[in-house]
Amino acid sequence: CQLNCHLTYTIYPTMKLSVCIGALAATTVSAFTTSFMPAGLRGVQSGSAMQMALKEGEVPIIIGLAADSGCGKSTFMRRVTSTFGGDVVGPLGGGFGNGGWETNTLVSDLTTVICLDDYHLNDRQGRKVSGLTALNTAEQKFDLMYEHVKALKEGKSVMKPIYNHVNGTLDEPEKIEPTPIIIIEGLHPFHDDRVRELIDFSLYLDISPDVKLNWKIQRDMEERGHSLESIMASIEARKPDFDAFIEPQKKYADYVIEVLPTQLDPEDKKTLRVRGIQKKGVADFNPTYLFDEGSEITWVPSADKLSTPAPGMKLAYTQDQYFGND
Repeated sequence: CQLNCHLTYTIYPTMKLSVCIGALAATTVSAFTTSFMPAGLRGVQSGSAMQMALKEGEVPIIIGLAADSGCGKSTFMRRVTSTFGGDVVGPLGGGFGNGGWETNTLVSDLTTVICLDDYHLNDRQGRKVSGLTALNTAEQKFDLMYEHVKALKEGKSVMKPIYNHVNGTLDEPEKIEPTPIIIIEGLHPFHDDRVRELIDFSLYLDISPDVKLNWKIQRDMEERGHSLESIMASIEARKPDFDAFIEPQKKYADYVIEVLPTQLDPEDKKTLRVRGIQKKGVADFNPTYLFDEGSEITWVPSADKLSTPAPGMKLAYTQDQYFGND
């Protein structure tokens, strides 16, 4: 699987499948969405409207995704949203420049994706005054986050705030209607135990520091116009808060996707190793496996049969424990 560079995909997790991440690409999403599909949504055909209204008595499925800034959450969620149902995936209201507004909310036929940055307590200027980063839990409105997720799961609409990533301001709220699948993605979806109890399935994107740096430079320099110096300073300033507030959420995840440098060639800085860690015993989730469920397999396909250049590919599937879970 390729995206500018070819990617090695490996998997060694608790029930582990091999996934390929082209900046968290479609193969990963397909593996996830075919494994986790609530019974009530199996066989559902998406409608022609941008969002499908809830049926009477239908309870939305809440999926939580946690990751650090610059780890590909938005790319991954766009793939997930498209795979769950809907030929059209786009910003709520059409987005700024298309008759809409500056929004972080992504919608398709079945799915609404809510960016939890919208629950920042302060805008960018306010955080300069407080001296805290956005990773610090003191900078989040957890009470409001809980109230909104609870209301949406009860089939009620909410007026959600908007954090404007372009200018760092808190904009006017937007109306969010409940849909069959609601995904909350951001820095702290599992921190508050009240919110965590409302989540039906939880994912954590765990990107190694080297890979994270490369992705963040690409995003913040090319897309947001930040300088390399400001990006490096931001990473150093944020690391203590990442260690304190973001990384501990891994233990709550039903599925962890790790992205690491390859082990096939120590000189290769482009090829990635991906490890999918699947927790057993999660409702409506059938773990993916290589060849035979419950076995332990390492497979190196013949280089003659691969279209990708060296170092090629290695896949593995093993049984293990992760934070005390099988």
